[in-house]
Amino acid sequence: MSSRRDRHGRGLRGPLVLPNELGVRRAAPLRPATRVAFFDDCVGAAVQRVSRQCPEALVGLSVGVEDVPNFDPAWAGGRVPLASAVEASAARPAQVVLYRRPLEHRAASREGLRILVYRTVVEQLSALTGRSVEEIDPDGAGFDDD
Repeated sequence: MSSRRDRHGRGLRGPLVLPNELGVRRAAPLRPATRVAFFDDCVGAAVQRVSRQCPEALVGLSVGVEDVPNFDPAWAGGRVPLASAVEASAARPAQVVLYRRPLEHRAASREGLRILVYRTVVEQLSALTGRSVEEIDPDGAGFDDD
């Protein structure tokens, strides 16, 4: 009987089975490993899509991500914002800040989160720049993907 055994059916363990040049390489995951990385990818894709459709909407603007909004709960009336748009001042450019946790909470799936992030970016840019949603998203593709 062997001194090594595979009690739980997981295969060999330990330093003998570490990846090496003779072994099989692990496949890279097709999607980001963490929720934070996936959310950042969604934001990047949304900004790229807007920059292709209406690049002038992003001039002099920065897009950022925070985990949760920092606000007074009495002010919000029981609602949590998904994003905020801050107009430019002499000290800083205009900003759109997306709140990751509230957006993730409202999305049912990863594809739903991708659509929700895009919609939120378009709506915030519309509010900040004074352009219509149809001008920023002429195809209306983000709104028909449900």
